Amino acid sequence: MNKDKLKYDIVIVGGGLAGLCNAIHLSKFDKKVLLIEKNNYPKHKVCGEYISNEVLPYLEFLNVNPFNFGAVKIDDFQLSTTKNKVITAKLPLGGFGISRYTLDFELYKKAKENGVEILQDQVININFKKDVFTFETKENNSFTSKICIGAFGKRSLLDIKFERDFIKKKSPYLAVKIHVKGNFPKNKVALHNFKGGYCGVSKVENDVINLCYITNFSSFKKHKNITDFQENVVFKNTFLKEMFQNASPIWKQPLSISQISFEPKKPVENHIIMSGDAAGMIHPLCGNGMSMAIQSAQIASKLILNYLNDKLESRKQFENLYITQWNKQFNWRLKAGHFIAMLFRKDKIASFLLSILKRMPFLLPLIIKQTHGKPIKL
Repeated sequence: MNKDKLKYDIVIVGGGLAGLCNAIHLSKFDKKVLLIEKNNYPKHKVCGEYISNEVLPYLEFLNVNPFNFGAVKIDDFQLSTTKNKVITAKLPLGGFGISRYTLDFELYKKAKENGVEILQDQVININFKKDVFTFETKENNSFTSKICIGAFGKRSLLDIKFERDFIKKKSPYLAVKIHVKGNFPKNKVALHNFKGGYCGVSKVENDVINLCYITNFSSFKKHKNITDFQENVVFKNTFLKEMFQNASPIWKQPLSISQISFEPKKPVENHIIMSGDAAGMIHPLCGNGMSMAIQSAQIASKLILNYLNDKLESRKQFENLYITQWNKQFNWRLKAGHFIAMLFRKDKIASFLLSILKRMPFLLPLIIKQTHGKPIKL
């Protein structure tokens, strides 16, 4: 155990997509970076595992090519309602599928290669005083830094400790994910709705299919277990019934996560720069959360470098610029995603919308664009 305080330029709390991309970006410019992650790598996570191509220029800048690790190119989109009505479209920009197990691990290796110090530990407290952050961890380590990036995901003990607004409200969603082998087109991502939720289907590396669904916890708790819920609710969607029943599970048990919230969050809390899901989450129906996490790292890292290199007048200016840029990039997407998800939860409205989209299929790519961005400019 190390009880001596060590000084860093940046300490990143959380080693998911946002945390790792921030670490790689900042280390490229010779900043002293510590990343603290409670889990070991590699690790599976509950995630849709589809990423919009808008992030490819930024990943190239980070010297990370997902196609070197087996990422699957995706350009077709399929959507079904709870009434099993279906529509297909070409994705305006396209994307790719890759598991979090692989992508996070490759980003972790790149960060280590860049000289980032990565500690497996859990931060239990962060204090900010006299322009310096002090961190205390579960293993009794203590560190200091000029900048703190909060990349601790959807819901953390630190969110509770800081009494963030979203944590005080209901978190009514549960997500379940499983990897399977079966028949599914490589270039397609599908979103199939069922009563109280929806499921994403797409391929990742090694010809594996990722099945990940989200539902209201109130709907789920009426059933004995995941198997019972799937058989009585999820399988009412015939596309999902066929997929689940004809595929061979790779894992013995699915992964699950509860208490998911889509309430608005603040991009800066207690002077901590929030990145990825810690700053805001888009509904999985829109399939772009991984892209948002990666993009948020670019926004944060560029401003942090400007601040540390004295190109900004004050911490206040730095924080305000981050809030402004984050909102400019993501605020509309989050609202559009929330609205679209709300419409598709209502069976009659969803069926009506689908009938319109079938008559005017050019509208679907336009709707998709509302929750996706343009290729990142470096």
